[in-house]
Amino acid sequence: METHGLNHSTSRVANHVAHLALGSLQGLVGAAVCIPTGLVTAAFLARQLGPEDYGLLTVAATIVGLIEISITLGFCRSAEKFVSQAEDWRSVASKFLQAQLLIAVIVSLSLFAAAPALSLMLNSPEMSFFLRVYSFIFPISSMIEIHKSILIGRGYFGRRAVLMGAYWVFRLFAVILFVSIHPSVTSVIMANIGASCMTFLWARFHTNPAIFRSSDFPVQNLWDYAWPLFLYTVSINVFRQLDLLFVKAMCETPSVTGFYSATKNLTLIPALVSIALSPLLIAKLSQLMKLGHQKDAYIIARLSMRLILCTLPFVGLAAGSAAQLVEAIYGVHFMPAAPLFAVLIFGASGMSMISITVSILIVADKPRLPIGLMGPLVPIASLAHYLVIPRFGAIGAALMTTALSWVAALVAILAVGRIWGVFPSLGTFLRSIMISGLTYAFALLWPAPGCLLILKLILIGIFITVAFLLSGEFSHRELNLIRSMLPGQLERS
Repeated sequence: METHGLNHSTSRVANHVAHLALGSLQGLVGAAVCIPTGLVTAAFLARQLGPEDYGLLTVAATIVGLIEISITLGFCRSAEKFVSQAEDWRSVASKFLQAQLLIAVIVSLSLFAAAPALSLMLNSPEMSFFLRVYSFIFPISSMIEIHKSILIGRGYFGRRAVLMGAYWVFRLFAVILFVSIHPSVTSVIMANIGASCMTFLWARFHTNPAIFRSSDFPVQNLWDYAWPLFLYTVSINVFRQLDLLFVKAMCETPSVTGFYSATKNLTLIPALVSIALSPLLIAKLSQLMKLGHQKDAYIIARLSMRLILCTLPFVGLAAGSAAQLVEAIYGVHFMPAAPLFAVLIFGASGMSMISITVSILIVADKPRLPIGLMGPLVPIASLAHYLVIPRFGAIGAALMTTALSWVAALVAILAVGRIWGVFPSLGTFLRSIMISGLTYAFALLWPAPGCLLILKLILIGIFITVAFLLSGEFSHRELNLIRSMLPGQLERS
């Protein structure tokens, strides 16, 4: 069994990996709060609003979410890098807060003005009002994201996780309260804005750099990273939601959009790993590179890509259980979403790999490379959906999205390999594919209605773990590294 490059098993590496692993676990727990709260919210709204209104809500939320992440991710990833390397972190934080707030206000006003035109393009007159109400969320949500990035840059991974979890809890209770009083799409939007306001106040409690203080951080450094990453974020998130928008525009049956929307919501689950890991990875690798520990950074980068490959069997488990998962969450009326989910969840895994590899490219001081690699996705996907959807419908859109996601992930992996000489293990890939095929077959052939579904997921999850161990996925050096990360070992080193 290959050592996967872990021949530098020192206490320093163990401490770095332990810090990153603990922070990622905390972030995963914080992000995972969206699973129970999000599923309860989705089930509640699907029943309260019905497929057509639920589809309208999801399209509006998709447009707003696309804009939201586009205007924040570039600043956030840059802030994580520069705050982690700064001597005066408050000066850096203030500069990023000011720039982010300015952009958010401009975008909020722009969406308010453009809402009628967007609703006309989507052949949905009521969408204009929904988008105008939703536009007020940008200044609040963007400030929340920058505060999270400041916490990450300072190494406070646990506090960031608390903020992530707090938002989903606030959102759940706000949605139930507002929709119970008046069931409507507008009520859901107002609930989301209210939850964001509560989360912002909580963020200021955890870290409160001055927003309007003068800062000596060079504006040029900020824009050199923020603008290329902004363009990348726009491209990758347009691609991420393009299939839903094409389905909404090209499929004549309104309920199809609702089914596709429900599927897109469920595919958030495999993205949780990259959501938890990517920002922490930027901060940790940036710190290591500043200290001159390049070899440690390379090891951690390789482990991160390998981790995404190791999640493939769990994706196969979800795909094989698609029908039962959709029925349990959304009810029998949403069963047409099951085959869509079985395809799109693999695409979500490819997007996770893209997120990890782009984080590595940012640390390698290549902020312009991600847009060069991912920019072509939007025109290619647009043409593909335009040709495929009229013939194959929503399932054709799902297949094209998944295929293009993994093609783009492969391109990003090759870019990381060329710049840093770091590649994920071929052995890990082959083992993951083999185990994924087995788990998909087991899940598909094992009917588990009701509460038995939970037992089924647990037992097959245990099988996946045992299969990795028995197949020799982890070398002796890796097991020694894991042992050295235990608290007692770290204290003695």
